[in-house]
Amino acid sequence: MSLLPDAVRREAFAEASRFRGEFYECLTARQDELFELTDALLCVDGPVTSPVELTLAPEHRRGHGALYGALNRGRIDVDRLRALLANMPLPRFDGDRLVLAVDVSPWLRSDAPCSADRLFCHVYGRAKSASQFIPGWPYSFVAVLEPGATSWTGILDVVRLGPEDDATAVTATQLRTVVERLIAAGQWTPGDPDITIVMDAGYDVTRLAWVLRDLPVELVGRIRGDRVMRLPKPPRVYNPKGGHPPKHGPEFRFAKPETWPEAAITTATDTVNYGKAEAQAWDRVHPRLTHRSAWLEHDGELPIVEGTLVRLKVEHLSKEREAPPVWLWSSKTGAALADVDRCWQGFLRRFDLEHTFRFAKQTLGWTTPKLRTPEAADRWTWLLVVAHTQLRLARPLATDLRRPWERPTRPERLTPARVRRGFRNIRAHLLCPARVPQPRGAGPGRPPGTKNRRPAPRYDVGKTVKRPETLKAIGRPGRSW
Repeated sequence: MSLLPDAVRREAFAEASRFRGEFYECLTARQDELFELTDALLCVDGPVTSPVELTLAPEHRRGHGALYGALNRGRIDVDRLRALLANMPLPRFDGDRLVLAVDVSPWLRSDAPCSADRLFCHVYGRAKSASQFIPGWPYSFVAVLEPGATSWTGILDVVRLGPEDDATAVTATQLRTVVERLIAAGQWTPGDPDITIVMDAGYDVTRLAWVLRDLPVELVGRIRGDRVMRLPKPPRVYNPKGGHPPKHGPEFRFAKPETWPEAAITTATDTVNYGKAEAQAWDRVHPRLTHRSAWLEHDGELPIVEGTLVRLKVEHLSKEREAPPVWLWSSKTGAALADVDRCWQGFLRRFDLEHTFRFAKQTLGWTTPKLRTPEAADRWTWLLVVAHTQLRLARPLATDLRRPWERPTRPERLTPARVRRGFRNIRAHLLCPARVPQPRGAGPGRPPGTKNRRPAPRYDVGKTVKRPETLKAIGRPGRSW
């Protein structure tokens, strides 16, 4: 039994019902089937092992043919749905700060030669330094994070990366649209702290910081331990030999401590799982850019993108394993001691997004369907995003329906899987705008004994568009640093 006040429960029920009603309006074709399919995702017992099994749930009142028809030919107003997600109540950190995380998770389809737009997705193996590339559809997710140790996130946007897409350009556009939607929804107003966006080492954080410099955001990204950056240029002094003053300062080699100057800020924090965490920070550290990769077509002189470099070292990982140092770069300059701690603590919350990916794949069955077209995969992905959002809204209403061998959990510590166990009881009190199905019988289908005369086309994997890598390739003269 929930101990929440009745007013809080009524508000939670109203918020969840409002979301369900507006989600139904976002469905522009096969809306009743898509809505009931989402309810079946939330109410079926145990993990989703097959999408057609969802049609046996009591919440799904239509046949299995309607399921395949909705996934293959349904339509979702994605822009309206994205605006709806941005208007939902969002968790915040200290100081009423929003913290977003961006990451890519693949939908592996190694056995689907008839599916288009597949790319080679990087997948880590079980052994150390073991990785491989498997064909699939990579999806870029943007989610809002919660403070403290939790497995909850709020997904705000998802984009599938295609063969012609530049990952950095797509990420920049995705982050820009998400932030602009949050501002339009009133989630950020002038005077509020900047929105923090955390990301892993696979992103060009300095390029993203330059592209998004006009937005109220602070980017925090992990950097590989073999990088070389530059310190601020020294004060200008008179040189009797003449010549241009230096543009960059001395080198800062991550792997050579003798190149490190004295840290501007040093902090020490006791943690529960990692022992003492020591952070060192240097201000105005920046990379030395060249006309390559994302900066190839940059017009004019290359900029100096300065930020705060943070080196985080903890005593140990789980099971007393040795912890290598983690290098972080923040687009904020002139950081104070509290800003440095907030930087690395917010980055550690990025790993909560991994729990969301695991829950989506292992429990909600995100990568379970053998869908042929990438458009159908996009619809199924958005249905899972909506299902996960409904679980987050129903979180204050859930009770702990634990198994006999599980430990009791406080209501505020319930995981998405435990909230899903009782969603069927919560759904009975929520808005359900789907109409009653009209039985029409089964279609004629293909006549018995008739062969398929329209075989599905086959597509190669990883046929990405080749991009120029030098100034000469794009017909421009060389430029100096």
